Amino acid sequence: MTEPLPALAETSLQIAWDFLDGLGELADPQQSAEFLLGHIQSQMLRGERRALVLSNRAIDSYRQRQKPVFVS
Repeated sequence: MTEPLPALAETSLQIAWDFLDGLGELADPQQSAEFLLGHIQSQMLRGERRALVLSNRAIDSYRQRQKPVFVS
Protein backbone atom coordinates (compact mmCIF):
# COMPACT_ATOMS: atom_id res chain seq x y z
CA MET A 1 0.00 0.00 0.00
CA THR A 2 1.36 3.43 -0.92
CA GLU A 3 1.13 6.52 1.20
CA PRO A 4 -1.04 9.37 -0.19
CA LEU A 5 1.15 12.11 -1.67
CA PRO A 6 0.28 14.84 0.89
CA ALA A 7 1.11 12.44 3.73
CA LEU A 8 4.34 11.41 1.99
CA ALA A 9 5.39 15.06 1.64
CA GLU A 10 4.54 15.72 5.29
CA THR A 11 6.44 12.65 6.49
CA SER A 12 9.50 13.51 4.40
CA LEU A 13 9.47 17.12 5.57
CA GLN A 14 9.19 16.04 9.21
CA ILE A 15 12.13 13.65 8.87
CA ALA A 16 14.31 16.33 7.27
CA TRP A 17 13.19 18.97 9.77
CA ASP A 18 13.82 16.79 12.83
CA PHE A 19 17.27 15.82 11.57
CA LEU A 20 18.40 19.37 10.79
CA ASP A 21 16.81 20.78 13.94
CA GLY A 22 18.50 18.12 16.05
CA LEU A 23 21.87 19.26 14.72
CA GLY A 24 21.02 22.94 15.14
CA GLU A 25 21.38 23.56 11.40
CA LEU A 26 18.02 25.24 10.73
CA ALA A 27 18.11 28.93 9.92
CA ASP A 28 14.90 30.94 9.49
CA PRO A 29 12.05 28.47 10.15
CA GLN A 30 9.73 29.75 7.41
CA GLN A 31 12.42 29.86 4.74
CA SER A 32 13.81 26.50 5.81
CA ALA A 33 10.40 24.84 5.67
CA GLU A 34 9.64 26.36 2.25
CA PHE A 35 13.00 25.26 0.87
CA LEU A 36 12.74 21.70 2.18
CA LEU A 37 9.14 21.27 1.07
CA GLY A 38 9.86 22.72 -2.36
CA HIS A 39 12.74 20.31 -2.84
CA ILE A 40 10.63 17.37 -1.67
CA GLN A 41 7.77 18.32 -3.98
CA SER A 42 10.06 18.67 -6.99
CA GLN A 43 11.46 15.19 -6.34
CA MET A 44 7.92 13.82 -6.01
CA LEU A 45 7.02 15.35 -9.37
CA ARG A 46 9.92 13.39 -10.84
CA GLY A 47 8.40 10.19 -9.46
CA GLU A 48 10.27 9.60 -6.21
CA ARG A 49 8.00 8.01 -3.59
CA ARG A 50 10.41 6.87 -0.85
CA ALA A 51 10.20 9.12 2.21
CA LEU A 52 13.80 8.61 3.32
CA VAL A 53 15.18 9.32 -0.14
CA LEU A 54 13.05 12.47 -0.36
CA SER A 55 14.14 13.71 3.06
CA ASN A 56 17.83 12.83 2.57
CA ARG A 57 17.99 14.63 -0.78
CA ALA A 58 16.26 17.67 0.75
CA ILE A 59 18.76 17.65 3.63
CA ASP A 60 21.71 17.43 1.24
CA SER A 61 20.35 20.26 -0.88
CA TYR A 62 19.65 22.41 2.18
CA ARG A 63 23.17 21.88 3.50
CA GLN A 64 24.68 22.76 0.12
CA ARG A 65 22.65 25.98 0.06
CA GLN A 66 23.82 26.91 3.54
CA LYS A 67 27.53 26.60 2.76
CA PRO A 68 29.27 29.95 2.32
CA VAL A 69 30.73 30.58 -1.11
CA PHE A 70 34.25 31.98 -1.11
CA VAL A 71 35.42 33.89 -4.16
CA SER A 72 39.09 34.73 -4.51
